[in-house]
Amino acid sequence: MSEFGGEAVYLRDEELGNVWGATPGPLPRPRDDGRWVTRHGAGVTRYAHSAHGVTCELAVFVHADEPLKLSWASLTNHTSVPRRLSVFAYNEWALCPPRAGEHRFVITEQDPGTGAVLARNPYNSDFPGRVAFVHASQPPASATGDRLEFLGRNGSLRRPAALARESLGQRFGAGLDPCAALQIRVDLEPGETRDVVLLLGQGDDRAHALALAGRFASVEAARSALEQVEQRWDAMLGTVEVETPDDSFDLIMNRWLLYQTVSSRLWGRTGFFQPGGAYGFRDQLQDVMALGFARPDLYREHLLRCAARQFTEGDAQHWWHEHTGRGVRTRCSDDVLWLPYAVAHYLKCTGDQAVLDVPVAFLEAPSLAPDELEAYGQPGTAGQSGTLYEHCVRAIERRLIMGPHGLPTIGTGDWNDGLNRVGHHGRGESVWLGWFLSKILHDFSGVVEARGDVERAARWRGERERMGTMLEQAWDGDWYRRAYFDDGTPLGSAQAQECRIDAISQSWAVLSGAAPRGRAERAMDAVRTQLVRRDAGVIQLLAPPFDLWPLDPGYIKGYVPGVRENGGQYTHAALWTVMAIAQLGSGDEAVELFHMLNPINHTRTPADVERYKAEPYVVAADVYTHPAHIGRGGWTWYTGSAAWMYRLGLESILGLRRRGRCFAIAPCVPGTWDGFVVRWRHGPSLYEITVKNPGRRNRGVAEAVLDGARVEPQAIPLVDDGAVHRLRVVMGEPAPEATPMPAAESTLSFGYPRER
Repeated sequence: MSEFGGEAVYLRDEELGNVWGATPGPLPRPRDDGRWVTRHGAGVTRYAHSAHGVTCELAVFVHADEPLKLSWASLTNHTSVPRRLSVFAYNEWALCPPRAGEHRFVITEQDPGTGAVLARNPYNSDFPGRVAFVHASQPPASATGDRLEFLGRNGSLRRPAALARESLGQRFGAGLDPCAALQIRVDLEPGETRDVVLLLGQGDDRAHALALAGRFASVEAARSALEQVEQRWDAMLGTVEVETPDDSFDLIMNRWLLYQTVSSRLWGRTGFFQPGGAYGFRDQLQDVMALGFARPDLYREHLLRCAARQFTEGDAQHWWHEHTGRGVRTRCSDDVLWLPYAVAHYLKCTGDQAVLDVPVAFLEAPSLAPDELEAYGQPGTAGQSGTLYEHCVRAIERRLIMGPHGLPTIGTGDWNDGLNRVGHHGRGESVWLGWFLSKILHDFSGVVEARGDVERAARWRGERERMGTMLEQAWDGDWYRRAYFDDGTPLGSAQAQECRIDAISQSWAVLSGAAPRGRAERAMDAVRTQLVRRDAGVIQLLAPPFDLWPLDPGYIKGYVPGVRENGGQYTHAALWTVMAIAQLGSGDEAVELFHMLNPINHTRTPADVERYKAEPYVVAADVYTHPAHIGRGGWTWYTGSAAWMYRLGLESILGLRRRGRCFAIAPCVPGTWDGFVVRWRHGPSLYEITVKNPGRRNRGVAEAVLDGARVEPQAIPLVDDGAVHRLRVVMGEPAPEATPMPAAESTLSFGYPRER
């Protein structure tokens, strides 16, 4: 078994010497350990277990506003004799970058007044003066700041030496292997229950740390904090609730996908495999697009945050740390285009045209040298600023750089960073980027035209038309190629030994609306036959994987064939495949594939759990197709797949699309569904949307009735009046006077729907 993380809560009977844990690990579990109940919810995880006549219920959560983690343990004595227990809380200190030896600069101490253990790292230049702390709701019987003393020589969290001693050694100071460990004594009469609250937090300085410790070191404070956490998550995650004939669809769509998106991607920016905490320019711009219903304020805020990471030349930082602004400038070709793409979608959802006029400063830093592929540094704020609209225009103009085939240059990678050597000399091109840019030129042409820039709008439309001709020349016979190397060699061609077909060139041919319908259908047929693996329950990104081909596409080739981007399921791209299938109108197949990708359905049996090896309630970035690991999930939590899956379910399948002061309903569902229900809280108002499918159709709306009056399904009034509004939708052939919803998203110039 691998080692657990650097924290643990232990229990010890002071008379009998029995030792057990408040969580299933890290202590080894004996055969007669009994039943553990672990419940993961929004903002809180709860553990419950009974051992040695004592029940321990532990709730672990982070404060809604403060830099504070709380662990609230409730202990109950079920025996007929008094019990003398100790609770040991153990935490290892980092307070530094993940580099060998850095932790030796951490200095620990115990505050004499409160008993809290404090830690600081005066050599941490990013967070100077910060003081971390561990504290409890009652004074500790003993404590230590020395990891070696707690674990013992050659010890571990599975067998810490301190649990065999009466008390902790009170070792603090500099030069130690730093930790914070507290021993809390708890005496229980028969039938008695007592609570202990354990705090882990950080203050701006010593005084702030002690103030936080003092404010929250009580059961009452912990109870209030937990109520606040749950109320805030409920308000956000309860905005949209769905009820369909598919229980697994409802379970993942209601709460879990948005919870993963906001908690891991937006706020924590961390996961088991991604602890850095940085923003990625393209990454979170995609995530916030899922918040058009629940938190458009966070969506708007992030658009402006990203615009502030754009250089005067038009490109942007590939990723950056918020607290310093340090990050990396690269030659990745797609990064900055996600800004106008996300802005266009925001305008469609909210109609908030005012955001385009918000001024945002540019960054300035030395440009990359001709032989320089990337540079890490801290840019300064330029002497010029522009409105968000001007940032978007500059981004698009920056990427109108075409290669020999008339397609956008790929640089050191497009959406797939692993293709970093396809065009690193500046001549390679990306077919996928051509589709993506076509979509942006289409959507943003309407925006610039509405603002009076008719000449630019006409030029962009002409560029889109020209590029469409070039994209058709990338047709390989049954599907579209993926890219061209610097020397002109095609990637994603039937003539290639490896990566004969890549999914995203086919799906975005559909999603862009730029490919002829016949070829788009044929390209998706190729995806169905070559990349959809129903036997393994995966949709591959490309096939065959890179292995022995002499050409070097980049670091993607460093992955084992069938793992991650190299021929495994990269769920982000797999969801684009399903969105494309839904856009083409195949509701049966779209929901079948959603069902197949849904992590809940990878863990329905013990055999499934053993194969998948990942959480059932969060999306995994990868599912492997290597024969030794087929069907195994990897890289959970920190993946943009969660936001795209939410949009796939809500917008592409259920067909609910917000459009400023109105909304549209255009389902694409299986013929086996007789209907579904959506409950949408819009401010204080509630929209109860009931969709009936008497003819068992895949799509089409015959009638929409809101509060007893017929309405246009493309433009259903959206009001914020605090009332309950009931919308009844009947699927079927549209009425003659009604205009069917276009397959692709319509373009909004003024916050209301417009025909493509």
